[in-house]
Amino acid sequence: MPTTLENLLQSARRSLWDAYLFEIAGTPVSLMTLITLALILGVTFLLSRLVDGALARAFRSRHVERDATLLVTRRLVRYTVWILGVAVGLQTIGVNLSALFAAGAVFAVAIGFAMQNIAQNFVSGVILLTERTIKPGDVLEAEGRIVQVIRLGIRTTVAQTLDNEAIIIPNSLLAQNLVKNYTLQDSLYRIRATVGVAYSSDMRLVRRVLQQAAEGLPWRVADRTPRLLLRGFGASSVDWEVSVWIDDPWISRRRLSELNEVLWWALKDAGITIAFPQLDVHFDREFIDRVGRS
Repeated sequence: MPTTLENLLQSARRSLWDAYLFEIAGTPVSLMTLITLALILGVTFLLSRLVDGALARAFRSRHVERDATLLVTRRLVRYTVWILGVAVGLQTIGVNLSALFAAGAVFAVAIGFAMQNIAQNFVSGVILLTERTIKPGDVLEAEGRIVQVIRLGIRTTVAQTLDNEAIIIPNSLLAQNLVKNYTLQDSLYRIRATVGVAYSSDMRLVRRVLQQAAEGLPWRVADRTPRLLLRGFGASSVDWEVSVWIDDPWISRRRLSELNEVLWWALKDAGITIAFPQLDVHFDREFIDRVGRS
């Protein structure tokens, strides 16, 4: 008798869980179906929160500021997780989503062609944030311009020029082209000054004066010895190159100006002539005699 009663109760429970409630796209929906769908949506909600939190921590660790681009990116990720969760839930309860996915794929391809550049910059931004080869504060040379990175975003990078101009650089330009990063491993940077002296100068004295002037600079990197090179013999001068190391490439123009000024006064005080373009004209003797007779 107890066994029969237990069987009846189990049968009643099964009937309750499997009782027909309504129909979606030809698929009957029961109470068990709704509970399964609710559980899947609950898991989707928790997963979206976890992914959003992980994404926020990842951006924060890479010093990405809280701007509109970051908020849009996190929102898109949440929507993507929700769409996938709802699709899995509907497919689990028996709703056929093949036609919907086919239409969505066509729609996605159309959007991809229309937003090709945006998608390219977005992917490039993710690569830059992951590799960390470019960070806020870095000094770069991009397309012949020296800039300092202010903010690294998902789609674009904001940088400042030497003239205090703010420029917006698409991330694809930084990810796909040759870019010099002067502060990737360290901030050491070498500046070079070229000076030409007269051929009549004592070159041993010239080397000594230039070496002492470069070594006396208070702002050069102390453990890097200045380098002197005799570059060549020009039309009007013997050309020397003086190079010194500094620890901040962003102020290289100012330091180069100071180096040129120091070299100028060092040569001037030593009595060494800084050459300038000259032209010697030689007249034929017959021409001189003819001019003299006239």
